[in-house]
Amino acid sequence: MTGFFYNPNIHPFTEMEKRRQAVADYAAREDLQVIFGTYEMDGFFRALGGVFDAPARCGICWRMRLAEAAGFARDNGYDAFTSTLLVSPYQDRDAIVEIGNDLARESGVKFIGDDFRDGFRRAQQFAREHGIYSQKYCGCVFSEKERFCKEKS
Repeated sequence: MTGFFYNPNIHPFTEMEKRRQAVADYAAREDLQVIFGTYEMDGFFRALGGVFDAPARCGICWRMRLAEAAGFARDNGYDAFTSTLLVSPYQDRDAIVEIGNDLARESGVKFIGDDFRDGFRRAQQFAREHGIYSQKYCGCVFSEKERFCKEKS
């Protein structure tokens, strides 16, 4: 198993770096292999093509990130790929699975679309107990704004 960290949606850069460092630190501590993709924030905004409202922008983001994972898996001889998106109860699991299955057909690499949401609270608790950085929003500047606006209400 190899981790693949590709998150061009995360903004600002300092937030992406906090998340990348948390993954790198955990991987080193547990002796896990993680490949870090290129941070392509400009590519993320181009991919959105002016679509800034959820859930449409989320689908574009999921497809972009999962396509990169599927391509990495295909190009490096892996027989399957999945996503940590599937652990979050805040993401549209059905849409993510549909995108993953589409990309599996296109890439020839199996998508593992299991429902991992029952592990969400355990993962949060584990992160707290081990001092692992946990984000407060999905990552994109739009979700950060939505979170901030909710907190002020």
